[in-house]
Amino acid sequence: MTKTPKTLRPQPDGRVKGAGIPLERAVLVGVDLSARVRASNSAAAGARIAAAQSESESIADTADTSEGKQVAAGAAASRAAAPGLDADESLAEFRELVASAGGEVVAEIMQRRPRPDPATLVGAGKVEEIAGVAASTEADLVLFDHDLTPTQLRNLEAALPCRVLDRTQLILDIFARHARTREGQLQVELAQLEYMLPRLTGRGKSMSQLGGGIGTRGPGETQLETDRRKIQRRIDQVKIDLEAVRRVRKQQRQRREAVPVPTVALVGYTNAGKSTLFNQLTGAHVLQSSRMFATLDPKLRAIELPSRRKVLLSDTVGFIRNLPHTLVTSFRATLEEVAQAEVLLHVRDAASTYGAEQKAQVEKVLAELDAMNKPHIEVLNKIDLLGAHEREGLAARGEVLVSARTGEGMDALMKAIDGALHSDPLIDAELRVPQQAGAVLAAIDGGMVVHSRAYEGNMVRLSVSGPASLMGRLREYRVRGAKDRKMAASNEADA
Repeated sequence: MTKTPKTLRPQPDGRVKGAGIPLERAVLVGVDLSARVRASNSAAAGARIAAAQSESESIADTADTSEGKQVAAGAAASRAAAPGLDADESLAEFRELVASAGGEVVAEIMQRRPRPDPATLVGAGKVEEIAGVAASTEADLVLFDHDLTPTQLRNLEAALPCRVLDRTQLILDIFARHARTREGQLQVELAQLEYMLPRLTGRGKSMSQLGGGIGTRGPGETQLETDRRKIQRRIDQVKIDLEAVRRVRKQQRQRREAVPVPTVALVGYTNAGKSTLFNQLTGAHVLQSSRMFATLDPKLRAIELPSRRKVLLSDTVGFIRNLPHTLVTSFRATLEEVAQAEVLLHVRDAASTYGAEQKAQVEKVLAELDAMNKPHIEVLNKIDLLGAHEREGLAARGEVLVSARTGEGMDALMKAIDGALHSDPLIDAELRVPQQAGAVLAAIDGGMVVHSRAYEGNMVRLSVSGPASLMGRLREYRVRGAKDRKMAASNEADA
């Protein structure tokens, strides 16, 4: 049979797959375990949750192992969870992930079941269908929009004519492609190793170690145990290296804290436009891409607010639905920038059809980082894709509307950041400074908003608003008004 020539396309790293680098063809498999029968009242909803719990118990009874419990927990979570993305929307998002990984989607298959199959997730009949589609399309790999247990992965690889990857493996691969710094590469490697460790396969207990019975006299240590020990050693070493990274970051933060410059962190769903907004606010030229997870390594740049205060703006990795826990753990060194920030800018895609679900997923990760109680500003990006009527509806909700691509709404966003900062509050004051004190006047012009300026002989009288840190250094030049004199008199009386 004559094979269909494979398409040539540019890849995320700029290469064109073609000569010697064939484009990988992928079959996508969506899995809907939520049984989309919507309850019309709370009693029906309660019955659905009870059924999910019952399924969890029955699956755990038939597979009393850690894998069986994992399948059971997945079934219960899928059935009992509040409605979010439906299966088709989830598959569309998964398609974007495949594009970010540089794959070509040649077929899509959807399996709807009331519960996961412990052996193959999708059932024996559907596995045969997937095998036929993979063979007919000459696919290089089959991608499941669901996490697979080690047993499911092993069974599917045995039944299908090509490689099998689940959602977590795909996300890890995208992270590995986009990691550029040593820190990012270490964090991705740790997540990959922790994911790989329980999925190693061997020849069974009879070959694991020396025994005293018939048939148990194995050669000692199998390749499986050797691999596990090597991986565990590497995990321990990577953790040591990442701890060194955390110490360096802590030292950098301590040096920054010596000079009171607060940090504002951009957080949000992947591909919400955080890097484009970062470039718009800072004038930087960090990579901005429509592909998911284009940013892995945090970037810091200083910006000046309308009050003349300076802050550090941090661009961070994007979040996604069902972000693997190993990634959250591995990237904790990077995400500490979020935990240490004074204000969070939650950037959301205003044109997204499932923005509420994206918001919930971001807040879930922020809760894991203990950052939910921080002051945050809801920033709806990509308003240039909305009509006038849609904009009016969003504006009524009090959120900041911006377009990072066109620059619309940047002034309002800067004012919102100014109003959310509390660590170095603004103070209004009257100052009298000698004209020959050029350094003081330059500091005032560079770090404060000057409302008025008058010359009285060789003195300059200024009405200013500025940060408390700078005002404290200029206290000798402050003109004490009636309020200040009353407070000073009260303090003297108390003394």
